[in-house]
Amino acid sequence: MLDADLESWLRLSLVSGLGVRSQLLLLRTFGEPAAIFSASRAELKGLVSPALIDGILHAAHKHDFPERQVTADWLESENHALITLDDPSYPSQLLSLPDPPTLLYAKGNLKLLKKPALSIVGSRNSTPQGVSNAEAFALHLSNGGMCIVSGLASGIDAAAHRGGLLGSGSSIAVIGTGIDRIYPASNRDLAHQLAKEGLILSEFALGSPPIAGHFPQRNRIIAALGLGCLVVEAALGSGSLITARQAVDIGREVFAIPGSIHSPVAKGCHALIKNGAKLVESADDILAELCFGNDLFSTSTQVEETTTVHESDSSFLDQLGWDPIDLETLIERTSLTNSALCEILLCLELEGKLASLPGGRYQRIGGGG
Repeated sequence: MLDADLESWLRLSLVSGLGVRSQLLLLRTFGEPAAIFSASRAELKGLVSPALIDGILHAAHKHDFPERQVTADWLESENHALITLDDPSYPSQLLSLPDPPTLLYAKGNLKLLKKPALSIVGSRNSTPQGVSNAEAFALHLSNGGMCIVSGLASGIDAAAHRGGLLGSGSSIAVIGTGIDRIYPASNRDLAHQLAKEGLILSEFALGSPPIAGHFPQRNRIIAALGLGCLVVEAALGSGSLITARQAVDIGREVFAIPGSIHSPVAKGCHALIKNGAKLVESADDILAELCFGNDLFSTSTQVEETTTVHESDSSFLDQLGWDPIDLETLIERTSLTNSALCEILLCLELEGKLASLPGGRYQRIGGGG
């Protein structure tokens, strides 16, 4: 059974026609959902329309509603949760939105909401190169300590999730359906992996179908959860550009990968770059901008790690050799963890001693030493 407080939040979210902004107005006025449902018609007058007042009063006097039991049953499963606006687990990043969701359905590891994150979005009709770029960037960023946020759509979103899950930072999917439904069905296995190793979020009630209007709405959450938003491929007028604009509106950095001037899915990225988005050629461009610029790693940690790298980088470069090498082979050679290895690689790349190559490979450059 749901406790009384959680039931009130659920009841509020289910009032027909009562959008998030109206819910927030009522919460600012009355303080909590239970007080809203205790209010009289006269107290509600002027805050919302007469039709919505009727809906609120009807919900207040409805002692039982089918969604209550369905939700209670869903919460019985492991790692299922409802996160309300006043819950300690509620992601504070969303409070920068003018309309943060009042209730989130969550499935997976809630601790990921406390990690620094980057949103990655792009075309559903992606190119093979775009998919490769999205997965490679996501993997590198994930191993650099960032959680990858995307929307579980086909194409770039799915590639970003795969890369995030392969790395140590993992991945969060924000979906436009009820959390008990997977859309598109082709991503069912990926969704199961996200629920097990990452996190899935939805603000829509259980059973909600993939309605077109839900997806622009969920995009604001994708934009807000990240410290920045990377657009990998996007056509002009695409949903990815909407997400990028939403990111700009709430003060997030926007990054874009350039492409061929002849490619339709590069035109959106080029338009973003013309309007001030940062052109990026590697994931380290983003890590340098966000991680070090925004103190995601404490100063003491940076000093300690950099000192360790300087003391041992000659030996490490000897193990690296001069030929291109992938991360898995490096782990075998050095016996370092993914996280420690990626931190060393990042420092050496910033010092100009190695370069990251397509396909997640690295190569020593310059004179070494």
